[in-house]
Amino acid sequence: MLAKEWLSNTRSIMTRIEETQMENIRKAAEAMADTIECDRWVHTFGCGHATIPVEEMYPRIGGFVGFHPMVELPLTFFTRITGEMGVHQFVFLERVEGYGVEIMKGYNFDQRDIMWLFSHSGINNVNIDIALEAKKRGMKVIVFGSAEEAKGKQTRHSCGKTIFDLADIVVDTCTPIEDASVPLKNHQDKIGPVSTMAFITCVWMTITTVAEILADRGVKLYIHPSHNVPGDTTAKVRLEEALAEYKKRITGV
Repeated sequence: MLAKEWLSNTRSIMTRIEETQMENIRKAAEAMADTIECDRWVHTFGCGHATIPVEEMYPRIGGFVGFHPMVELPLTFFTRITGEMGVHQFVFLERVEGYGVEIMKGYNFDQRDIMWLFSHSGINNVNIDIALEAKKRGMKVIVFGSAEEAKGKQTRHSCGKTIFDLADIVVDTCTPIEDASVPLKNHQDKIGPVSTMAFITCVWMTITTVAEILADRGVKLYIHPSHNVPGDTTAKVRLEEALAEYKKRITGV
């Protein structure tokens, strides 16, 4: 069954992440913990399906304040497929050098901040722009993506580097560069991509490690609680506390 083949491929990737990336995940988590402990931000950015890990981590149940999602609508909302904000425009925009520079102008940054980037191939210009601009501002750059598989791929950026080359810390998602993983009879192209599952696996392995480090340091985390648990009478209060803390940090007041 192809369903089981895809499941086996996904499990294999998760196992490889566990076997090979724990040290890098720990390094990334320690850097993020230092940033969050001093009330600064781990900014998160990706394009296309690499915005899914950004949207997954915060805000959501079990996430906590400290992660700032930067989601550029034209680079993620292409579910109309054709017409306005379709796939053709998205593919064009993520390759436009200089677009990321303009995106960065819309936010305030501090050298204590971290830029956490998600890119499967590491070669597209918007992500590289963001990494370059973050480093200019003195920020650490952490990149999650298919680093080993992407070796040898030619960057599209005039700087001559991929996003992995620019990173201070890289966590390899251990996914095949073609992403799709299941061969299909009578077809050239495979089906069943695995990069999203790998991204989400790495995200929660990292964030749980960040939380563990901060809890061990005695730092209070503002966690988004589930508000669907019967009998939990303070969930709404805890949610409001988390949102108030986010608002305070984002406005600087």
